Amino acid sequence: MILGILKEMGNENRVAILPPEVIVLKNMGIDVMVETNAGERAFASDSAYTKAGARLAERKNVISEAEMLLSINPPVAEDITCFKQGQVLCCVLNPVVNSNWLEKARIHGLSVLALDLIPRTTRAQSMDILSSMATVSGYKAVLEAASLLPRFFPMFMSAAGTIKPSHVLILGAGVAGLQAIAIARKLGAIVEVFDVRSAVKEEVKSLGGKFIEVEGAKEDVAAGGYAVEQTEEFRRKQQDLIQDRAIASDVVIATAQIPGRKAPVLLLKETVYSMKPGSVIIDLAASTGGNCELTENGKNIVINGVHIIGKSDYPSDMPSDASKMFGCNIINLLKIMVDKDAKLSLNLKDDIIWGTTAVHDKEYISQSVKQLLNLK
Repeated sequence: MILGILKEMGNENRVAILPPEVIVLKNMGIDVMVETNAGERAFASDSAYTKAGARLAERKNVISEAEMLLSINPPVAEDITCFKQGQVLCCVLNPVVNSNWLEKARIHGLSVLALDLIPRTTRAQSMDILSSMATVSGYKAVLEAASLLPRFFPMFMSAAGTIKPSHVLILGAGVAGLQAIAIARKLGAIVEVFDVRSAVKEEVKSLGGKFIEVEGAKEDVAAGGYAVEQTEEFRRKQQDLIQDRAIASDVVIATAQIPGRKAPVLLLKETVYSMKPGSVIIDLAASTGGNCELTENGKNIVINGVHIIGKSDYPSDMPSDASKMFGCNIINLLKIMVDKDAKLSLNLKDDIIWGTTAVHDKEYISQSVKQLLNLK
């Protein structure tokens, strides 16, 4: 099998596969083609790829020769016409945002694997790209908050007196939230955490965070570990409690998202105006509307002395390790898709492949995609 690695467009600095992972793929018997300069923004040179055994080529040649193509984000729509019918593309799809792109890919006869739809099961854990990237986001969010906050995170005792520790409120205890707890605690902050899922309470406590519980939360085991939409009564209770905690906090890190839906608004503008000047809000849900009512995606704004950073692409700011984690996840996925003779097998009877395949043979496959796009 020939595997093609495409260069990312726009502001994306990551690359799907780094040179060390090329060596692993070559040992699996896979021939690897890499678009020229694909890894330069992730600090991986073309010479490093060739030394690892990859073949360098221009974009059009990679697309025309590869049986399977890898990219972080969906290639530009203009590329679709260059793909061959039956060609396999793996990327982080975000099917709701890219529904028109996906429909064009389906009509063209591509098989598209949505890496953001890999089932959250024990067997698929080593392939979970969302969890890997969320780890990066949680880490970077705390560091940026610490750099912007006009106060120390830890408590200091000195001849000049005692400096009290900062208070950090984390909204959402998914992978990003849990990583944020760990880093904020290592920096010495007092951490409070809100999540509608009671199952994460012990994890929060084990990391040194205080779990804020609102009674009456609705949970769904079929949601695969994600949060679900809540009742209006619960949202009112939640809003009151979050407002009180946010006003008392120095930093709020918002990570709460619901797959395929707009992010829940947890911080109202009235709350922001009541926060202490100099406080910092990092909104990781910015790309899906944001948890803060005043968030602007991709922007750092200051309102009433409060910094509001709307940023969902922190992994791109840490491209070396983020790309390494991404590539390792991809390799683990390929291990169940490539046979001992290095031939590609898209076995839709496998629950991981079936759940990840958005379209194949001009049909929508993944039940998650059908539900997100309201297809029958």
